[in-house]
Amino acid sequence: MLENPLSFSTVGFETLLALTITLAGTVVVADERRGGRVLESDAVGVDRTDAIDVLAVAAGAGVAYLLSVPVGLGPVVASAVVGVIAGVGFAEIDVPIYCGSFVGMVSPSVIPSLEYVGIAGLVAGLAFVATTEAFGGFGGKLGTIALFGCASTVALTGLEYAAAGSPAWDLAWVVVPVAIVGAVGTVLLSRHLQFGAVVGSGAVGLGAGLGFPALAPDIGSTLAAVAFCASFVGMSSPDRLATAQIAGAGAASGLLYLTVRPAFVGAGGKLGTVAFASCLTLAGIGRLSESVSARIGQW
Repeated sequence: MLENPLSFSTVGFETLLALTITLAGTVVVADERRGGRVLESDAVGVDRTDAIDVLAVAAGAGVAYLLSVPVGLGPVVASAVVGVIAGVGFAEIDVPIYCGSFVGMVSPSVIPSLEYVGIAGLVAGLAFVATTEAFGGFGGKLGTIALFGCASTVALTGLEYAAAGSPAWDLAWVVVPVAIVGAVGTVLLSRHLQFGAVVGSGAVGLGAGLGFPALAPDIGSTLAAVAFCASFVGMSSPDRLATAQIAGAGAASGLLYLTVRPAFVGAGGKLGTVAFASCLTLAGIGRLSESVSARIGQW
């Protein structure tokens, strides 16, 4: 094993995560605004469908937390099970339910009771409804919403995150390939086998959550989390990221997962936020490359 050459505080890594999302998304945000796809709606208020979505997010959070903690399935398997069940049995509201399941992945050391999880779920549900028109089709958006719900609840209630760990760069040799396979595997299941994004991601998470701990007990939980994180990259729609970009974003998610390991420890939605940042990074690079090529062509 290689010694970790870096040592930063949790606050430092939380700042790094925020900067990554901000910088990587700058080009995409500008393009989204030009395309009129970022919160341009004039609609105000919450209708019946919005209310159902908010409750679905909260319900997904509660069920996932119950499966993860009292039942003992762990966060990855619990969220994946909720996703598969939602995708198969509740297709009309599977997306908000799956979003809520990421809230429910929170560690009991961070949010210790179902009541607080419900609050985080409701906050995330409101954010889900409010951001319907923003960044649609980018993988990891749901997890980012879930992290917002968890982080808001922690901030408002005085709860604290779990003890900070450290980047595990010695695992990069296995984490990055696992992330690539997780992302591309989700694309194959969701797009080519037509399982849909929610079931495709849930299936990858379920397989990874059950398989890796059994095959590699020492690092199995880490690899399961990485594969599940990458599956959110694979949920991206084809008009957002092509398959080749999915592989690149998957690799980026593995590296970013290792980088931000000490940040928001135990918070639900962290994996999705990593995936979202990775997707924005690849999309931004792609769009910047197209812009540069177009300008070169004009010369």
